[in-house]
Amino acid sequence: MQKNINLKEGIKVSIISIFENIFLSIFKFICGIIGNSNAMISDSIHSLSDVLSTIIVIIGLKLSSKEEDKSHPYGHERIECIASFILSLLLFITGLGIGWIGIKTIFTENYSNIKIPTIIALIAAIISIITKEGMYWYTRNIAKKIHSDALMADAWHHRSDSLSSIGSLIGIGGAMLGFKLLDPIASIIICAFIIKVAFDIFKDSVDKMIDKSCSDDFIKKLEQLIFEIDGVISIDSLKTRLFGNKIYIDIEISANANLTLLDSHQIAQNVHDKIENTFCDVKHCMVHMNPKV
Repeated sequence: MQKNINLKEGIKVSIISIFENIFLSIFKFICGIIGNSNAMISDSIHSLSDVLSTIIVIIGLKLSSKEEDKSHPYGHERIECIASFILSLLLFITGLGIGWIGIKTIFTENYSNIKIPTIIALIAAIISIITKEGMYWYTRNIAKKIHSDALMADAWHHRSDSLSSIGSLIGIGGAMLGFKLLDPIASIIICAFIIKVAFDIFKDSVDKMIDKSCSDDFIKKLEQLIFEIDGVISIDSLKTRLFGNKIYIDIEISANANLTLLDSHQIAQNVHDKIENTFCDVKHCMVHMNPKV
């Protein structure tokens, strides 16, 4: 039931994102042409790439929300990691393309022929910054609410567009003041921002596909919680692994060797239930009991 609710919320924000990006891309492209701004045209291409990325997010959300089956007993959460990985590649390619436009303009154009952007390009950059930053926070909040890595990657796609528009604003404003080279230089700055975001998303998706352990902070909280359970003498082994947007935990704890099997089992059950009820991202916790003489 909860998976269906999360899926609906994720798809809702994704559809809003698609329509917003189509409108913003067309708007910025027209303003870039009319306003003589290569930076704004580059920015519009970036917004258009967001449409494709959001479609990938929708596919990732649908597939990762499927229930466990015989062939996939641990579920399908890692599909979101694949979606995030694809998004990072799209961002990287988009960033390189935008950077190439700026470099080409600087080294091949006659500076005297570079047209000075007009006020309409400046207005488009401001509107883009406000719109994309708003979409970033909206998408980010929903992504955190439904624990979706792919949606969070899409939120950063919005933030990268907002940052690129800030670069466009600086470039356009500087060019209007007579510093013509600032417009193509802004495209190179935009490229750097986008590639940085692409790398961060790529690293996060890879970490969650290779069973990377949880953070030290999470493990400390986990240990504190385990020792709060009556009957736990020590923690002999504690292993965590990220599985898509979920966490798997394997624990070995010691209890008094003179306890009955039923009492020992109850301690292990208490540890299991306490962990899964406290940390919503934990999908499964396996607890093994060792006798302490």
